[in-house]
Amino acid sequence: MLQLLFHAWERRLAAATTNRVVRPFEWGLDWISANGSSNRSASSQLSDWVEHVMTDTDAFFTPPTTTDYSLGPESADGERLLTFPSAFTTPHDANNTVYARLFPPRGRGSPTNRRTAVLVLPQWNSDAGGHIGLSKLLAMNGMTALRLSLPYHDRRMPPELERADYIVSSNVGRTVQVCRQAVLDARRAIAWLALEGYERIGILGSSLGSCLSLLTTAHEPLINAAALNHVSPYFADVVWRGLSTAHVREGLDGHIELQLLRELWKPISPACFLERLRGRQTLLVYAKYDLTFPVDLSEDLVRMFHERRIPHETAVLYCGHYSSGKSPFKFVDGWILSRFLRRALLETP
Repeated sequence: MLQLLFHAWERRLAAATTNRVVRPFEWGLDWISANGSSNRSASSQLSDWVEHVMTDTDAFFTPPTTTDYSLGPESADGERLLTFPSAFTTPHDANNTVYARLFPPRGRGSPTNRRTAVLVLPQWNSDAGGHIGLSKLLAMNGMTALRLSLPYHDRRMPPELERADYIVSSNVGRTVQVCRQAVLDARRAIAWLALEGYERIGILGSSLGSCLSLLTTAHEPLINAAALNHVSPYFADVVWRGLSTAHVREGLDGHIELQLLRELWKPISPACFLERLRGRQTLLVYAKYDLTFPVDLSEDLVRMFHERRIPHETAVLYCGHYSSGKSPFKFVDGWILSRFLRRALLETP
């Protein structure tokens, strides 16, 4: 009965968004480097490119260093805006500057707290206010929070878009590259934190932000702890089966099968990088009645951690995906995430 109630609530919450657009299927070859004869099929060209990427994902996910950071003045509550150029240049100028809001610690902890920071990556289609409350909660717990705007979100969105369609879409190559851009942006943000003297760095991501946070953790040695909120092993399966991505699936239908999509989206699938999380403190959070990240996929990822004996903690929310952002579940989720990061970054030697 609880499942029926939560599933009905999830569908009502999802239906409140009325501006989803079914976009045409595209292989996205214009988003990848040329790799051979154009006489070959688009799927073959993409497959070869992905195979090449997977031979050295460090090269794929490592940005060139930059010193072109700009930190704005403090607001009345101490917040500051950090901007810097994205390491991946897209055809949309608005998307090529990264924005991150900095929230200094406000807790009663020791002065060493000011050397501890958490990079926050919000969910897909989060507006400018998304995860600000969570960032302030981290600051109240004595940790600096740096909340990153994802590619094609809020002020990075070009005028022709109403939603962040270009980071998750039926354009196969673009989806990989824009998710890669998010990881490169996250690593540049972490590099800035290190330049500022932060010694203990965590990362927190929700939904799409959770996937991107895992990819970042897998390639960024400066991260000590990762709190991953809503999880799945495969990017393609969430898009194929999830409630929030039904319109993306509609654009894919008839053009590509799930197995091929899973192969082409390997560079952005957490299952391919789990061994790289050894030595980090990791929290996996999932929702028991989730229709957007189907719960069996979340349980599969937890099982992979168990089978490979990769140290981790697990927490289950007794709600759905959308409802985890509603009272009282958002408070429970925020408490679980902030408690883990405080313990991992402030209380662990």
